[in-house]
Amino acid sequence: MSALSEWIVREYFETQGFLVRQPWKYLVSARPKQAEEEIDLLVVNPNAGEKDWPKDLLWGSAEIRQVARAVVSVRGAHTERFSPTLITTSPEIARFVDSAAARMGKRELGPGPVARVLCLPDLPASRALQTQALDLLKERGIDGVLLFRTMLLELAAHVDVQKNYEKSDLLQLLRLLKNYDLLKDAQLELFKKSRRDRKTE
Repeated sequence: MSALSEWIVREYFETQGFLVRQPWKYLVSARPKQAEEEIDLLVVNPNAGEKDWPKDLLWGSAEIRQVARAVVSVRGAHTERFSPTLITTSPEIARFVDSAAARMGKRELGPGPVARVLCLPDLPASRALQTQALDLLKERGIDGVLLFRTMLLELAAHVDVQKNYEKSDLLQLLRLLKNYDLLKDAQLELFKKSRRDRKTE
């Protein structure tokens, strides 16, 4: 997993009010990962009550804020979509939900339900294939899926160009991109002039 991908996910959870911990500080290269080593982040939301998380598998900030604690696995290969075929042929995607990983998550996060959240680059463009992929992930025990597009859009919306995010290089970069009109808003805004156009009037 790329350090950049984990960095994005960590920033996203922190902006949603979560406390975030990385359980492993080493890379596994000379042997296969153990199931519990598939967990990339442990997150706790002190503002969430003990309630069930959303039943829909595809989550955004409204859904993730309902989760009190979660184990998170990050898949950061940003060159492919996670199709049903890829999910079927890559069982390691869901290894972080195995019993050994679940025991470790419960031990570290304390009593109460623990959601299993998978962060993916993208799903298939076809609605039918997307539904099939999400069904396969649900069958494997995953409770929620966060897409990097969703996380980055919500981080960008969170950033205020008037603030200096010197303690976070990622947020500072997003701020600069917004400041110079290089980062467009998620929704199409017809007839709205950019700040640069307003300055030249």
